[in-house]
Amino acid sequence: MAQPRINTPGSDFLKQGNVLIGMVHVGATPGTPRASQSPTQLVEQARTEAKTLRDAGFDAVIVENMHDAPYVHGDDLGPEQTAVMTLAAQAVREAFGGPVGVQILSGGNRQALAAAHATGASFIRCENFVFSHVADEGLLAKAEAGPLLRYRRQIGADSVAVLADIKKKHASHTITADISITEAVEAAQFFGVDGVIVT
Repeated sequence: MAQPRINTPGSDFLKQGNVLIGMVHVGATPGTPRASQSPTQLVEQARTEAKTLRDAGFDAVIVENMHDAPYVHGDDLGPEQTAVMTLAAQAVREAFGGPVGVQILSGGNRQALAAAHATGASFIRCENFVFSHVADEGLLAKAEAGPLLRYRRQIGADSVAVLADIKKKHASHTITADISITEAVEAAQFFGVDGVIVT
């Protein structure tokens, strides 16, 4: 399989070879159907999870809003979600002490990049970097690479690495069935990804 190049300082930890990346699942953020905690409670819970992962020996962590289901996509995300995720990323970065990534579901890649840049996080996890697929939240029709990397340059976040999902889990890839995982990785590499995630 083609090896994606490692472009940015935020991806330096990947040069170690095999790395173990844990996930901090932030509770449901304000305005989402399952929300029940204040921003302060959500942040403290994320901080506690980060310490647990640190003590267990994880090399890096990703902060994700998994509990915001059912997801909305991209521009439909509320600013309150980005605000809480930024606070959570800052707390996790302080508590964990190693590389931290941000993912804002669904497809909140610019929001995640802004949160990572504001908090000094190392990377983001990006769905739909190249090609389209059908997820449970609907058709993710637009590849994110072009707009996302231009946005990264605009805000001066070149130190934040982009790790891209390739043929992401919990999705249908019928519309790209003729494209192998290797070809998808090569396309992501050509479009400037810093690393790939295969689930």
